[in-house]
Amino acid sequence: MAATAGAAGGAASDSKGPISSIPSMDSPTIQYSMVLEHLVGEKRPIKELSPGVMGGLPVPPKSDEQKMLERGMESCAFKSVLACVGGFVLGGAFGVFTAGIDTNVGFDPKDPLRTPTAREVLKDMGQRGMSYAKNFAIVGAMFSCTECIIESHRGKSDWKNAVYSGCVTGGAIGFRAGLKAGVLGCGGFAAFSAAIEYYLR
Repeated sequence: MAATAGAAGGAASDSKGPISSIPSMDSPTIQYSMVLEHLVGEKRPIKELSPGVMGGLPVPPKSDEQKMLERGMESCAFKSVLACVGGFVLGGAFGVFTAGIDTNVGFDPKDPLRTPTAREVLKDMGQRGMSYAKNFAIVGAMFSCTECIIESHRGKSDWKNAVYSGCVTGGAIGFRAGLKAGVLGCGGFAAFSAAIEYYLR
Protein backbone atom coordinates (compact mmCIF):
# COMPACT_ATOMS: atom_id res chain seq x y z
CA MET A 1 0.00 0.00 0.00
CA ALA A 2 2.87 2.30 0.93
CA ALA A 3 4.69 1.33 -2.26
CA THR A 4 1.61 2.15 -4.24
CA ALA A 5 1.36 5.56 -2.58
CA GLY A 6 5.04 6.25 -3.21
CA ALA A 7 4.72 5.28 -6.82
CA ALA A 8 1.70 7.48 -7.15
CA GLY A 9 3.54 10.37 -5.50
CA GLY A 10 6.51 9.86 -7.82
CA ALA A 11 4.27 9.80 -10.83
CA ALA A 12 2.60 12.97 -9.64
CA SER A 13 5.95 14.71 -9.16
CA ASP A 14 7.11 13.55 -12.59
CA SER A 15 3.95 14.83 -14.17
CA LYS A 16 4.38 18.23 -12.49
CA GLY A 17 8.03 18.57 -13.56
CA PRO A 18 7.57 18.96 -17.35
CA ILE A 19 4.46 21.03 -16.89
CA SER A 20 6.24 23.57 -14.65
CA SER A 21 9.21 23.83 -17.05
CA ILE A 22 7.00 24.96 -19.96
CA PRO A 23 6.63 28.79 -19.92
CA SER A 24 3.14 30.13 -19.86
CA MET A 25 1.70 32.00 -22.79
CA ASP A 26 1.33 35.15 -20.70
CA SER A 27 5.11 35.54 -20.01
CA PRO A 28 6.96 37.89 -22.46
CA THR A 29 9.25 36.23 -25.03
CA ILE A 30 12.65 37.62 -26.07
CA GLN A 31 13.02 37.86 -29.81
CA TYR A 32 16.36 37.57 -31.59
CA SER A 33 15.70 40.68 -33.65
CA MET A 34 15.13 42.75 -30.51
CA VAL A 35 18.45 41.59 -29.10
CA LEU A 36 20.20 42.58 -32.33
CA GLU A 37 18.58 46.01 -32.25
CA HIS A 38 20.07 46.68 -28.82
CA LEU A 39 23.47 45.22 -29.71
CA VAL A 40 24.20 46.49 -33.22
CA GLY A 41 21.03 48.26 -34.34
CA GLU A 42 19.60 51.73 -33.92
CA LYS A 43 18.82 51.17 -30.22
CA ARG A 44 22.47 50.46 -29.41
CA PRO A 45 23.74 52.93 -26.79
CA ILE A 46 26.45 55.21 -28.15
CA LYS A 47 29.47 55.53 -25.91
CA GLU A 48 31.82 58.48 -26.02
CA LEU A 49 35.24 57.16 -27.02
CA SER A 50 37.27 60.10 -25.81
CA PRO A 51 41.03 59.72 -25.27
CA GLY A 52 40.55 60.18 -21.53
CA VAL A 53 38.09 57.28 -21.35
CA MET A 54 40.22 55.07 -23.58
CA GLY A 55 43.28 55.64 -21.43
CA GLY A 56 45.02 58.12 -23.75
CA LEU A 57 46.00 61.72 -23.28
CA PRO A 58 43.07 64.15 -23.02
CA VAL A 59 42.70 66.52 -25.96
CA PRO A 60 42.03 70.13 -24.99
CA PRO A 61 39.06 71.80 -26.69
CA LYS A 62 39.83 73.79 -29.81
CA SER A 63 39.74 77.54 -29.61
CA ASP A 64 37.82 79.77 -31.99
CA GLU A 65 41.03 80.77 -33.75
CA GLN A 66 41.93 77.14 -34.39
CA LYS A 67 38.46 76.37 -35.73
CA MET A 68 38.61 79.43 -37.99
CA LEU A 69 42.05 78.39 -39.24
CA GLU A 70 40.82 74.87 -40.00
CA ARG A 71 37.80 76.22 -41.89
CA GLY A 72 40.08 78.51 -43.87
CA MET A 73 42.48 75.70 -44.78
CA GLU A 74 39.57 73.50 -45.88
CA SER A 75 38.03 76.21 -48.06
CA CYS A 76 38.14 76.07 -51.84
CA ALA A 77 39.93 79.41 -52.06
CA PHE A 78 42.84 78.22 -49.95
CA LYS A 79 43.11 74.95 -51.88
CA SER A 80 43.09 76.86 -55.18
CA VAL A 81 45.81 79.27 -54.04
CA LEU A 82 47.92 76.40 -52.73
CA ALA A 83 47.56 74.49 -56.00
CA CYS A 84 48.37 77.64 -57.96
CA VAL A 85 51.59 78.23 -56.02
CA GLY A 86 52.57 74.57 -56.25
CA GLY A 87 51.87 74.51 -59.98
CA PHE A 88 53.89 77.69 -60.49
CA VAL A 89 56.92 76.23 -58.72
CA LEU A 90 56.63 72.85 -60.43
CA GLY A 91 56.07 74.40 -63.85
CA GLY A 92 59.03 76.76 -63.47
CA ALA A 93 61.32 73.91 -62.49
CA PHE A 94 60.05 71.78 -65.37
CA GLY A 95 60.53 74.63 -67.85
CA VAL A 96 64.09 75.30 -66.72
CA PHE A 97 64.84 71.57 -66.91
CA THR A 98 63.51 71.22 -70.45
CA ALA A 99 65.37 74.35 -71.51
CA GLY A 100 68.58 72.96 -70.04
CA ILE A 101 68.44 69.81 -72.15
CA ASP A 102 67.35 71.64 -75.31
CA THR A 103 70.27 72.21 -77.66
CA ASN A 104 68.52 75.09 -79.47
CA VAL A 105 68.25 77.34 -76.43
CA GLY A 106 69.64 80.80 -77.09
CA PHE A 107 70.20 80.30 -80.81
CA ASP A 108 69.13 83.07 -83.16
CA PRO A 109 67.13 81.71 -86.13
CA LYS A 110 68.42 84.59 -88.25
CA ASP A 111 72.03 83.66 -87.57
CA PRO A 112 72.14 79.94 -86.66
CA LEU A 113 75.95 79.80 -86.96
CA ARG A 114 76.55 82.28 -84.15
CA THR A 115 77.26 80.75 -80.76
CA PRO A 116 74.90 82.14 -78.10
CA THR A 117 76.32 83.74 -75.01
CA ALA A 118 75.64 82.56 -71.48
CA ARG A 119 73.43 85.57 -70.86
CA GLU A 120 71.25 84.73 -73.86
CA VAL A 121 70.96 81.12 -72.77
CA LEU A 122 69.94 82.09 -69.23
CA LYS A 123 67.44 84.60 -70.60
CA ASP A 124 65.86 81.96 -72.83
CA MET A 125 65.74 79.46 -69.94
CA GLY A 126 64.07 82.05 -67.71
CA GLN A 127 61.45 82.87 -70.32
CA ARG A 128 60.63 79.22 -70.88
CA GLY A 129 60.49 78.53 -67.16
CA MET A 130 58.13 81.47 -66.62
CA SER A 131 55.88 80.32 -69.45
CA TYR A 132 55.66 76.80 -68.03
CA ALA A 133 55.11 78.18 -64.53
CA LYS A 134 52.15 80.30 -65.60
CA ASN A 135 50.51 77.43 -67.49
CA PHE A 136 50.98 74.97 -64.63
CA ALA A 137 49.67 77.51 -62.12
CA ILE A 138 46.50 78.14 -64.14
CA VAL A 139 45.83 74.45 -64.64
CA GLY A 140 46.47 73.65 -60.96
CA ALA A 141 44.21 76.42 -59.71
CA MET A 142 41.38 75.50 -62.09
CA PHE A 143 41.60 71.79 -61.29
CA SER A 144 41.71 72.29 -57.52
CA CYS A 145 38.89 74.84 -57.49
CA THR A 146 36.54 72.77 -59.66
CA GLU A 147 37.31 69.60 -57.70
CA CYS A 148 36.57 71.32 -54.40
CA ILE A 149 33.30 72.77 -55.72
CA ILE A 150 32.19 69.41 -57.16
CA GLU A 151 33.10 67.61 -53.94
CA SER A 152 31.14 70.13 -51.86
CA HIS A 153 28.14 69.82 -54.18
CA ARG A 154 28.15 65.99 -54.27
CA GLY A 155 29.02 65.54 -50.61
CA LYS A 156 31.35 62.65 -51.48
CA SER A 157 35.11 62.25 -51.73
CA ASP A 158 35.83 59.66 -54.41
CA TRP A 159 37.53 59.28 -57.78
CA LYS A 160 34.59 60.78 -59.68
CA ASN A 161 35.37 64.26 -58.37
CA ALA A 162 38.81 64.22 -60.00
CA VAL A 163 37.38 62.88 -63.27
CA TYR A 164 34.70 65.57 -63.45
CA SER A 165 37.19 68.25 -62.52
CA GLY A 166 39.66 67.04 -65.13
CA CYS A 167 36.98 67.14 -67.79
CA VAL A 168 35.98 70.70 -66.87
CA THR A 169 39.58 71.89 -66.74
CA GLY A 170 40.62 70.22 -69.98
CA GLY A 171 37.48 71.39 -71.75
CA ALA A 172 37.94 74.99 -70.61
CA ILE A 173 41.53 75.03 -71.81
CA GLY A 174 40.79 73.29 -75.09
CA PHE A 175 37.75 75.41 -76.02
CA ARG A 176 40.07 78.31 -76.78
CA ALA A 177 41.17 76.39 -79.88
CA GLY A 178 37.69 75.25 -80.87
CA LEU A 179 34.95 72.78 -80.02
CA LYS A 180 36.87 69.71 -81.14
CA ALA A 181 39.89 70.67 -79.08
CA GLY A 182 37.65 71.27 -76.08
CA VAL A 183 36.08 67.82 -76.35
CA LEU A 184 39.49 66.19 -76.74
CA GLY A 185 40.85 68.19 -73.81
CA CYS A 186 37.92 67.15 -71.64
CA GLY A 187 38.35 63.47 -72.46
CA GLY A 188 42.13 63.57 -72.14
CA PHE A 189 42.18 65.33 -68.78
CA ALA A 190 39.39 63.11 -67.45
CA ALA A 191 41.24 59.93 -68.47
CA PHE A 192 44.50 61.22 -67.01
CA SER A 193 42.77 62.13 -63.73
CA ALA A 194 41.10 58.73 -63.56
CA ALA A 195 44.45 57.00 -64.08
CA ILE A 196 46.10 59.08 -61.35
CA GLU A 197 43.25 58.44 -58.91
CA TYR A 198 43.34 54.70 -59.66
CA TYR A 199 47.09 54.61 -59.05
CA LEU A 200 46.87 56.62 -55.81
CA ARG A 201 43.91 54.71 -54.37
